[in-house]
Formats: sequence, C-alpha cells, structure tokens
Amino acid sequence: MPTTTSPAAARQLSDEELLTAAQQHDELAFAELMRRNESSSMKLALSILRDRQDAEDEVQNSYLNAWKYVANFRGGAKFSTWMSRIVTNQCLMRLRKGKRASFLYLDEGPGGDVATIELPDLCPSPEAQLGGKDSIAALHGEIRKLPPLLRNVLVLRDLNELPIDDVAKRLGITIVAAKSRLQRARVELRRRLEGHGQDMLPA
Repeated sequence: MPTTTSPAAARQLSDEELLTAAQQHDELAFAELMRRNESSSMKLALSILRDRQDAEDEVQNSYLNAWKYVANFRGGAKFSTWMSRIVTNQCLMRLRKGKRASFLYLDEGPGGDVATIELPDLCPSPEAQLGGKDSIAALHGEIRKLPPLLRNVLVLRDLNELPIDDVAKRLGITIVAAKSRLQRARVELRRRLEGHGQDMLPA
C-alpha cells in the first residue's frame, strides 16, 4: 500500500496510487487528488453557477462529499470524471435551492406551448446519484457543447432566468435577435438530447 507521510511524498504518487491510499483513509493522498482536480473543478463550477464565491463553496462541498464516498468508488470511470459529476450535481442542487433553475425550456411549438425538462431531485448519496447513467450530467454536457452563440443565450435565459430584454442587453443584440437565437438554441439542445434516449426528453 502506498504511504504519504508528507505532501511532497504524495506528489510523487500516481493518481491510481493516491486513490488507493485515499480509500484507506489517507487524508494527504486525498488532498493531493483534490489539488490535481482543483482547476478543472473550479472551471466546471463557474460554468454552471457564474459566480466565483458560489463556485468555490460548491467545489468545497463536492470535496467533502467525495471524501465521504471515496471508499465506494469502484473505478467504472476515471476518478476525474467521477469528481466532475459530483461537482456538477452539487452546483445544480445549489441552483435548485436558489429557485433559479427548476426546469429548462426546450422548444416552443406553433401555438406558443413550451416543453420543459424537470431537473429531478438529487439523492443524498453521490454514489447513488452517479451509479449508472447520470442524466443531469449528460444534460449539462450537451449545453456545454453548444456553440457559444447559442449557449450564452440559453444559459442567461433558461438557467439564470433573466428577462429576455436583459439577455439582449448583456449580449449586445436586439430583443428580436435574442428571441431568435434562443429559439435556435432550444431546438439544437433538443436535437442533441434525442441521442441520449427518451428518458432525457419531456413527455
């Protein structure tokens, strides 16, 4: 079993060795794993929350959850992927609590009807949340893959729930252009989600 008697010793170990040690309750090994994932975790949290203090808080909460459940990690995916999913879920829970993203608008029909995807309540256990297909992570992943021109308007209107005129001002475009761009973004997101199966789409 690898031993980490100091932070310097931990830095000499591979991710796999650090994970093994962390699962044996080695706090120094776990701290080094978190250090290696800190930059990507912060970037991910900021992309969801758009606020540095909120992002820092939820990254720290994610680390606490990861430490609590790291012994249950079975290596079905890379540790960095597992960590990213915990950060994503933690940030989305914060959005739900703030009532800023209880749902995502997807597509407006000819009569103005709006289809939505509910963001489901998350289980207390990260291992339970992450054991299998993580639809919330997939949803956010598809949003991140949208071209910036479409992603920005979708995030401002449908995640941050800003009025359309505020969205237009922030993007430096007209309200008509903002509405048109938003419609294109919703249609494109719906098209991308179809590849994840019917469980990702509204009834």
